[in-house]
Amino acid sequence: MALSAPEISTSGAQRYAGRWMRAIARRPFVPMSSDQVESLLTEHTVRLAEALRADEFSPEAAVAVGRALVEANLTEPEALGWTLGALADHLVDDVVPGLDRPDLAARITASQAALAESFAWALRDRTFAQQERISRSAWEARNEAERALRDSEAKFRAVFSGAAIGIGIADVSGQILDVNQAFANMLGYSREEMREINVGDLFYAEDRPGMVALYEEMLEGKRDRVRMEKRYFRKDGSELWTDLAVSLIRHDDGRPRYTVAMVQDITERYALQQRLRFQALHDPLTGLPNRTLFFERLEAVLRQPAEQRRIGVCFLDLDGFKAINDTLGHDVGDKLLIVVARRLAEAVAGAGHLVARMGGDEFVILVADVDQDGTAVEVAEAALRAVAEPVYIGAHQLAVSASVGIVDRFVADGAATELMKAADTTLYWAKAEGGRGRWARYDPERAAREATSTALAAALPAALSRDEFVVEYQPIVSLGSGTIRAVEALIRWQHPTLGLLSPDQFIGLAEETGLIVRLGQWVLERSCVEAGRWHKEFPRARLMVSVNLSPRQVSDPEIVDQVAGALRASGLPPDLLQLELTESAVMATGGEPVRALRKLADTGVRLAIDDFGTGYSNLAYLRQLPLHTLKLAGPFVDGMRAQDPASVVAERIVDALVRLAHAIGLSVTAESVETAEQAEGLTALGCDCGQGRYFGTPVEASAIAALLRAAETPL
Repeated sequence: MALSAPEISTSGAQRYAGRWMRAIARRPFVPMSSDQVESLLTEHTVRLAEALRADEFSPEAAVAVGRALVEANLTEPEALGWTLGALADHLVDDVVPGLDRPDLAARITASQAALAESFAWALRDRTFAQQERISRSAWEARNEAERALRDSEAKFRAVFSGAAIGIGIADVSGQILDVNQAFANMLGYSREEMREINVGDLFYAEDRPGMVALYEEMLEGKRDRVRMEKRYFRKDGSELWTDLAVSLIRHDDGRPRYTVAMVQDITERYALQQRLRFQALHDPLTGLPNRTLFFERLEAVLRQPAEQRRIGVCFLDLDGFKAINDTLGHDVGDKLLIVVARRLAEAVAGAGHLVARMGGDEFVILVADVDQDGTAVEVAEAALRAVAEPVYIGAHQLAVSASVGIVDRFVADGAATELMKAADTTLYWAKAEGGRGRWARYDPERAAREATSTALAAALPAALSRDEFVVEYQPIVSLGSGTIRAVEALIRWQHPTLGLLSPDQFIGLAEETGLIVRLGQWVLERSCVEAGRWHKEFPRARLMVSVNLSPRQVSDPEIVDQVAGALRASGLPPDLLQLELTESAVMATGGEPVRALRKLADTGVRLAIDDFGTGYSNLAYLRQLPLHTLKLAGPFVDGMRAQDPASVVAERIVDALVRLAHAIGLSVTAESVETAEQAEGLTALGCDCGQGRYFGTPVEASAIAALLRAAETPL
């Protein structure tokens, strides 16, 4: 009769499964959640318990547990140990409490053995399966790599053999290992012949150092790829220009293995580029280098480090070229330029000097190395001689000459633009000196003076607005009585940085810029105001003020109104104003200016000729003008010096001028009187008045007032 077995405790099974899970489920990569693991273990707990209490025992439940643990990845060493131990120590007590069978111990032992055996077999099968998958993956990867390598090699070989551009492979020493047919065809060799050549044998000698340096940089790891335009020798010795790209291939450990060169024939393109560059850098008419190429060469020379090295520039301009164009036509002018260009090139280019056409009829010669002080001058003179030869163009025989500006300086003394600016300035000097076929050499001091003059000319308008000008007055003394008869108003410029400037430093600039009219009017008005004050304070002195008028002022239609306005505003009587005009200005007047002078004279204003004797000296013409005074130029008075044999001649000239002036009713004032001997001589000759340092230097208006006050004070 069979024994009755106790019922399975569901709560006990869950409790046992929970302890089981906590003991063995410690791996972070278990493919189930905690609840799933606990549910699985609860299920197997119940199956194990049923197997132990069954009438007929079977270890299949234990076998299933071993396989389930492996499938759930519960394969830690302690998992199996705890499971086997708990099967003997806790399963019966927790799940089927009270189970008492004679063969219970044997059933538990059999279950432990079956569970352990199935666990081991399942683990072994899984390991074998993983190894097989890994082995299969490895074989597949290797096969794929080998297939890709074969495909890559096939593609490279197809590209290598069929490419239209040249491809070459060389070892690190430059020995060619292989080339494709395109590369061999470019150089005119067979592929077999190319394999016998070292890359260096194909270089031009002057290119070798640079190419060797680039290869060394590649081998040292400083660069892995180089691209450039490179020329090679063909087999027949002709020149091949290429677009070359070289790459370095390395071993796995980084050691250089070989180089691969990609070469494209650009010979035709390079030739076109050279033609275009020549056209861009050369004058289309004469074929000489143009302005752009000249400055490139000049900049290159200036960049070369040589502190004591000198450079010369000769800037040449044809004299009267515009007249040739205007009279004979531009076609003749162009042919003349071609002849001049050829002559210059033949004359100086043979010595290594660069000749360029700057534009129009301007040429420039670059003397890159000046060996001695006169080298640039010699080059300029050679150029002038070459140009001066007669030129025959059709039926025309042309006499040609040129002017040259020369600059010779140390390389380190300035930039290209400064050098050419100096050359242009010097050319202007050569032309301004008059005549043809001249050269002038750059003078830094003269250039500085002209730069200062330019700056002054630019500053003149603002200076007048800022009231930077002042007027000083120089006494004009009666030679008979020694009293002050008049004062000459002399303008000065109180420059903020240069100090007090005399008229000869800026009056010419004012005339060139046209500001002389405004400046002259300002002097006229200021002088009349001061003279009006003197007349009001010292009426018995009857002091006259003498004011200079420029040629532009004389020609100004408003001059009469301007003088009248100055007199009206100052209250100065007209007969106390004397206007001084230069002799050349008076001689050149006609029409309206003469009528203006007559109107001024009719108002009572006195008119004087300044610096008489330095211009036309036409007394017959002066007689027709409404003049009152002649002021003898300083050179006549300067010649009247004691112990000087020439003084007799000077005295005779002054005597004649004084007599002639008196004969036509003009008084005479001598300028630049500096000594007592001169004053006495002039007095003896009947000269009316004198002016100069002997009688007093120019002073401020207050000093003149002090002189007048002293003259009125009784002794």
